[in-house]
Amino acid sequence: MNKRVIVSKIKDLPIYVILVIVTIPIILLYLMLFLNSISTKLYGLIPENITLENWFFLSSGNIKVPGTATQYYPNVYLVAANTFTLAIIIAFLEVIFSSLAGYALSRYKFKGREGILTLTMILHAFPGITLLIALFYVLNALKLYNTLIGVVIVKVALDLPLGIWIMKGFFDGIPWDIEMSALVDGCGRLQAWWKIIMPNVRNGLMAVLIFGFLSGWGEFIYVLTFIASQEYWTFSMLVYALTTGEYSYINPGVTATVAILYMIPIVIFFLFAQQYLLRIQIAGKSTV
Repeated sequence: MNKRVIVSKIKDLPIYVILVIVTIPIILLYLMLFLNSISTKLYGLIPENITLENWFFLSSGNIKVPGTATQYYPNVYLVAANTFTLAIIIAFLEVIFSSLAGYALSRYKFKGREGILTLTMILHAFPGITLLIALFYVLNALKLYNTLIGVVIVKVALDLPLGIWIMKGFFDGIPWDIEMSALVDGCGRLQAWWKIIMPNVRNGLMAVLIFGFLSGWGEFIYVLTFIASQEYWTFSMLVYALTTGEYSYINPGVTATVAILYMIPIVIFFLFAQQYLLRIQIAGKSTV
């Protein structure tokens, strides 16, 4: 092996050691979660009895309390459908609105443009949790309380500032000459945006889509606050109810199983989408 390569690897060794030290506790926690789901009791990392009974509820989707005939929790498949619906709608709406607003702020010069850019950044830094009471009154007045649509509107509105800045950065990175050539060739402004500009910012679109999906999938506080019926529960709400024993005693095995079901889709999604996250630029050649 080349001496220079050996020296380089030795220099990188402390970095790998730190990464291993930081990663091991996380891996152990996920391992404990998995072992909990396939055992009746867990002593550290040693399961007492290996069993799949904690997974049996998947046959019907109904989580029942042992020894009773009462169904305390919503059907798991209904919860999964609600979670997917919420995440997908939020992701696509954020992509649409962010791309339109980002393009306008990048290409058009109009009065108040710099103020809008500053305001969007302030809104992104503003903690949305402080608006819970006001948002409750607004959604209740609009008859959107206890609906997924109400949660979607709140999430999209609060996530848009980041999406707009991401898309503006990608639009800023596209030379004017490309768009002008399309306009000279007979394309309208909308055609040039759709056929020429949008294909060149697909990495930005994917980044906003990923952030939107992750945000919708993991949303908890607005679901907890604005959803009163189990009919519209998402995975985050179900895991919360199982963890706190809201309707019955806590069953660690079933709770771990539901948590794994909640985690698997997003892990798979992230593995396929992470390449786009490495290509994000918040600001291009011009930010104002």
